Amino acid sequence: MNKLSKIGALLIIMLVFASGYGQRRPAQERIKTLKVAFITERLNLTTDEAQDFWPIYNAHEQNLEALKRQERREIRSKLIDFENLSEREAADLLQQSLELEREKHKLNMQFMDKISQVISAKKAFLLIKAEEDFKKRLLREIQQRRRGNR
Repeated sequence: MNKLSKIGALLIIMLVFASGYGQRRPAQERIKTLKVAFITERLNLTTDEAQDFWPIYNAHEQNLEALKRQERREIRSKLIDFENLSEREAADLLQQSLELEREKHKLNMQFMDKISQVISAKKAFLLIKAEEDFKKRLLREIQQRRRGNR
């Protein structure tokens, strides 16, 4: 792919990305932008792949974020006062937590089914690895900044 095509693909990706995440805080926006660039570089997506890939990826990320918000709202907020929960309330929270985990698993399975139709199986595995590598890199940078601020 020539340089102009890569720039065009990156611009398309950024536009798709920006339209889906316009209401986030600046730090979250920056992290998301870095993540998109990291994944784009690692997967070496063609222009056509990028046009199909990013809408599916962004929708998946939004669905996962909605589940995380639900988890924070329905489960973690109640765990703050964990010592005062009855056994029955704890059992109910555990069932809710398990159901949310099942839903996350279902979403991930559906995502992999969809994404494997637009990118190769090898790139699908590269995506999994790229996301893990990005998380590790982000955690390392956060730890280094914390050490530097002490």
